[in-house]
Amino acid sequence: MGYTPDAKTALIVMDVQKGLDDPIFGERSNPKAEENISRIISFWRKEKRSVIHIQHCSVNPDSPLRPGQPGFEFKPEAEPIAGEPIFQKSVHSAFIGTDLESYLRSENIEKVVIIGLTADQCVSTTTRMAGNLGFDVLLVSDATATFNKIGPDGIEYSAEIILAVNLCSLHKEFCEVITTKQLLSA
Repeated sequence: MGYTPDAKTALIVMDVQKGLDDPIFGERSNPKAEENISRIISFWRKEKRSVIHIQHCSVNPDSPLRPGQPGFEFKPEAEPIAGEPIFQKSVHSAFIGTDLESYLRSENIEKVVIIGLTADQCVSTTTRMAGNLGFDVLLVSDATATFNKIGPDGIEYSAEIILAVNLCSLHKEFCEVITTKQLLSA
């Protein structure tokens, strides 16, 4: 496939923050997500295209993603550089309580590529909203990850199952799900 981003395409990097390494979140899928995230960001920068960072500002006093905590900081693989906008949010969607939509519209962005953490929460919610707002959305399956969860039935579901089900739900409804290799191959 291969993809050359044009001026109407932006990369949205969701919540790649140190706090998501905290053991409180449990077992995680896709241990290579940050490696793929870093490769994609590097490619986008080389192409001189828009890289947008989203940072979760938890209002939960016990969260490692709360401002002022070490976990609030970006991971080195996704550290913003000068000139790259950062939108801070306290809910799952990067479009609620931020100027992300107006920024994208003012920059004439029509397509977004979404990568980051976590697939079943902020990535999924932002992907759904981006699709509903009329953006063409690509979601990179191996540049996202999630954690094991206990369902309302008391059953523990693996992070791999949760990731797969979320990607399946999003694909062809709100976005096109692709891999890092598909995105970066010439």
